[in-house]
Amino acid sequence: METKYLELDDELFEDVNKEEKLKNECLQPSLTYWQDTWRRLKKDKMALAGLVIIIIVTLLAIFGPLISPYEYDEQNFDLSNQAPVLSHPFGTDQFGRDIFVRVMYGARISLSIGLVASIINLTIGVIYGGIAGLKGGAVDNIMMRIVDILYSIPTMIYVILLMVIIGSGLKSIYITLGISYWVGMARIVRSEVLRIKQEEFILAAKVLGTSQRRILLRHILPNAMGPIIVTLTLSIPSAIFTEAFLSFIGLGVSAPKASWGVLVNDSISSLSLFPYQLFFPAAAICITILGFNFLGDGLRDALDPKLRK
Repeated sequence: METKYLELDDELFEDVNKEEKLKNECLQPSLTYWQDTWRRLKKDKMALAGLVIIIIVTLLAIFGPLISPYEYDEQNFDLSNQAPVLSHPFGTDQFGRDIFVRVMYGARISLSIGLVASIINLTIGVIYGGIAGLKGGAVDNIMMRIVDILYSIPTMIYVILLMVIIGSGLKSIYITLGISYWVGMARIVRSEVLRIKQEEFILAAKVLGTSQRRILLRHILPNAMGPIIVTLTLSIPSAIFTEAFLSFIGLGVSAPKASWGVLVNDSISSLSLFPYQLFFPAAAICITILGFNFLGDGLRDALDPKLRK
């Protein structure tokens, strides 16, 4: 049986040039994952506001005490408890020290605490959680039980024990963060590793003979950077608040260093007479923590692959 084909007249068709082909197409430049993340982050006004706040606070912490005409521990009893004026925008305390420069100096301590917390999270938390999730089995069970034990011990107990051994100050706070702050990150990284290692590209890497170390560092952790960065950003305000609280109750930074918690503690006794001495350091704590929270919420949405368009 012969197959019959419909013959079409070539005159019914005409060639279409390149411009007409592309006229109805929606073309846009391809974006990488991080370019698309930045594009979506820029659309979040609250996240951008948080980023601006963090940049301003950081610049004031670095350069503010350097350009200020006053030292953070400079005393002048002739200017004790002076209300905010042009020469002292935040006023002075009971010793005549400029509160503005002390707040800026306190930002150095608070941001250094946040930096230490982030470094600890990235090193101990990511590596520990990554190994636990990748190994699995008995190794994972033992490692996570250790995390559960550390997580169950209150931070205050660490601080009190360290005060007895090495005394109060920034050193004890750094060690406290080193002991306790990485456990939350380890849990999140472990859960992400358990999820990602079941993907087909991980199985393909294993078939090709790729070492577990390379699989973790080159394949799993880069694909888990979204939750890691969000957790990292949100842990910084928690560390800042922890330092302020410990300094407020006398377990943190000691005089004459100016921490935000120390400034709040010093102003409690004269709150009814000089409320501005409490308002400015408390406002600095709130604004900084809000800035990191706004940025963290924005990053959580921007890094979510389910929301990528």
